[in-house]
Amino acid sequence: MTEDEARSWVRERFDVSRETLLAKFADLLVRENAHQNLISRSTIPAIWSRHIVDSAQLVEWAGDDAAGKSWLDIGSGAGLPGIVLAILHDGPVLLVEPRKKRAAFLEQAAAGLGLSNVTVHACKIEQVKTHADMLTARAVANLSTLFEKATHCSDKNALWVLPKGRSAQSEVAEARQSWQGVFHVEQSITDPESHIVIAREVRPK
Repeated sequence: MTEDEARSWVRERFDVSRETLLAKFADLLVRENAHQNLISRSTIPAIWSRHIVDSAQLVEWAGDDAAGKSWLDIGSGAGLPGIVLAILHDGPVLLVEPRKKRAAFLEQAAAGLGLSNVTVHACKIEQVKTHADMLTARAVANLSTLFEKATHCSDKNALWVLPKGRSAQSEVAEARQSWQGVFHVEQSITDPESHIVIAREVRPK
């Protein structure tokens, strides 16, 4: 996906106000990246495809009844996908980030963008007691480790929407040894070698 294609993808699905906020967030990311390593500098020229749309596409897997439901972004880091989801989703979005400097950036970004639906927890996911309807994590841990750390924040109806690379199928196979649930793997729209693991009813065997 090119940058023009990424901008067009956003324009076709979301209103101008949300596109404007996404553009502001992209600018915030680039500026803050000069002070802390939020994203690889080599990806900045492709920030819309590699980061913005790569995060935004997760909204489409949330389902038609997602309005008002809560998202939990585990290890939110640069706000990818958490801040992007908060821009595009009207329900509450909880960002969990243990690194203080990154958590401070997330709070500043949410305030600067006027995102009243964002709450930042500057701690490890194991310390969070909140339940969420939808959970996500980008480049944090493999599926088994993620479930071990975060299933206490979910229930049997929770939806997991997890961006992955080439390892998606093998991670699902490994997770199924210790975890039961309904799993399937979807193709990412931004990169033919990237995937999204969709999981429901995740619980230990």
